[in-house]
Amino acid sequence: MSPAALRRHFLRHLTALATTVPLLRPGSSLPGASAPLQGAPLPRETPTPAAPASAVRLSLKASVTEGMFAEVFTACAGATVLTAWAIALQLGPFLVGVMTALPFFAQFVQFPAAWLTSTFGHRRVALTAVGLSRMVMLPLCLVPWLPLTLAGQQRLLVGIAAASAVLGVVGNNAWVAWMGELVPRSLRGRFFGRRTALCTLAGTLASLVAGVLLDHSRQGSTGVGVALPLLAGLSCVVGLFTTWLMARQHDPAPGSSVIQLDFQAATVPLRDTRARKVLLYQVAWNAAVGFSAPYYTLHMIQNLGMTFVLLALYAASVAAMRMLTAPLWGRLIDRVGAQPVVLACSLGISFIPLLWLLPTAGTLWPLAFDVVMAGALWSGHGLAVFALPLSVAPRKGRPFYLAAFATAGGLSYAAASALGGALASAIPAHFTLGAHAWANLHVLFVISAVARFGAAFLATRIIEPDSRPIRSLGALLEAVWARLRPASRAQSW
Repeated sequence: MSPAALRRHFLRHLTALATTVPLLRPGSSLPGASAPLQGAPLPRETPTPAAPASAVRLSLKASVTEGMFAEVFTACAGATVLTAWAIALQLGPFLVGVMTALPFFAQFVQFPAAWLTSTFGHRRVALTAVGLSRMVMLPLCLVPWLPLTLAGQQRLLVGIAAASAVLGVVGNNAWVAWMGELVPRSLRGRFFGRRTALCTLAGTLASLVAGVLLDHSRQGSTGVGVALPLLAGLSCVVGLFTTWLMARQHDPAPGSSVIQLDFQAATVPLRDTRARKVLLYQVAWNAAVGFSAPYYTLHMIQNLGMTFVLLALYAASVAAMRMLTAPLWGRLIDRVGAQPVVLACSLGISFIPLLWLLPTAGTLWPLAFDVVMAGALWSGHGLAVFALPLSVAPRKGRPFYLAAFATAGGLSYAAASALGGALASAIPAHFTLGAHAWANLHVLFVISAVARFGAAFLATRIIEPDSRPIRSLGALLEAVWARLRPASRAQSW
């Protein structure tokens, strides 16, 4: 394969990785883990008139810059900073789980968001919703000076997180439709691949700076301090700048068309046998993951004593592993289909929570195994889960299928996160069992590992068109052995 072809191949699969709906997991609020897109830009049924080349070029440059500064916003106001706010305001595990699961619970507004986008136009809705979602942090700048009790401050934080989540879903729905119109199909792979790489770099640097600021403010201080309100203020300033950059981007299809919220059309995926099997896997898998995923960051800060700089470095390492392995998984999906990769990665990911029983405050080196396994396996899982719904859903009605997948998975994740938080709150923070010291979050990790292992086998029931699905663990092992066997024979000779 020539260097140019290899580069195109890498960018294509990096783009697919960037368009997957991210699952919150250790460090997921840090660079490279939150996707610039949460759904592939869908082709229009009728083509739009070609936009002037100069307008498109300026818009694409503005989009890249906006994406980089959006990562700066995430570093100042993302889930890790919200977790720091939760610790400062003494939120318990239950409220932490609810707060970090809100972006997934907010997926229930997918269908109304599609109606808003179609009725008022994608550019107008994207500018309004995204701009508001990045300005909603403004009240947190004044928390130390507001006449609120601790309970009032806690409610304010959860309310802001909820508003940001809902506005983010609406804005993302409109932004995806806008980018589908703006970016020419022939440039999508190269454009989104380059945009993702630059966003990852900007997010890594911004998260490191934010981590240094948070770590410095924690020394010898209690309560909210100065760093958190300062980051909230900075996020609002950056949010204004990103909204201005979005406003400079061209709209090649400014028209709108009022559509009705057709309940019958929304329930079509439930009547499709193949879609129901994917939905069942999505619900079970996201519930198993959501039971523990929001609490890894809390565990790293409270129980492992990790600094925010270490959290940023950890997340950047996972993101780098995801990008390095994405082309390998992409080629495998092209050969065997998405369903076998979903099954294999799901089984492997099932063991990752058990790795988190090994690190202690003075022994962090076991996290190196998590970086390798999580980065590689979540990369393959993300690509396969992205490809699977697109292959199962027909072109006609595809937005309803994708919205159904996102809604079902998001709601199950949010419900499981709240349940995990309630269980953690009911268990002593630290206890001894079998001469081994446990934290309450360790219990969530063990339960999540078992639930993931069970949910993984639901992938054997998925029917993927034009592929040979693997129906059992034995068939998966035979397929792996069949691919390793020629290599071992060659080495023996």
